[in-house]
Amino acid sequence: MNTLPEASYCRAAHGHPFHGPYHDAEYGFPVRDDDVLFERLCLEINQAGLSWLTILKKREGMREAYDGFSVERVAGYGEADRERLLADPRIIRNRLKVNAAIHNAQNILDLRASHGGFASWLDAHHPRDKAEWVRLFKKVFRFTGGEITGEFLMSIGYLPGAHHEACPVHQRILALDPPWSQAD
Repeated sequence: MNTLPEASYCRAAHGHPFHGPYHDAEYGFPVRDDDVLFERLCLEINQAGLSWLTILKKREGMREAYDGFSVERVAGYGEADRERLLADPRIIRNRLKVNAAIHNAQNILDLRASHGGFASWLDAHHPRDKAEWVRLFKKVFRFTGGEITGEFLMSIGYLPGAHHEACPVHQRILALDPPWSQAD
């Protein structure tokens, strides 16, 4: 790990009880499952203004509160579910973020109808640079500014930069042919 820059996430995550497993097995790896994509989007949205460690520590509680991040279940949430979530200390109790999760789940159902799924919709718009992705996400989803969109897309393999090139995980991800590594 000595070859990694001092300020890199790859170095900081090494051996950490929360960051380590996320870094080593999830961050930057290609994702195709709608529920996993939805979870990652929700995690990034909830991280806004908070540390990533806070989100990783609350992740299991969020999974339980949001029915395993089932797109179908969350898309069907009504006012009682919204109030239940806002009262749940296991999650980030921010009305805008809770509303965004419900709205975004509903839009993912629309993407299933129009493109066959969230990943297929992403594929239909790939490749794009970050600014183009941000504009697209702002049209389709709520609470998706530049940082949230960029981190989401890095976390699922659509934008490069999740890992330093000297990080061993970088090579594992490259072997999976993530969208960012594919020629135009």
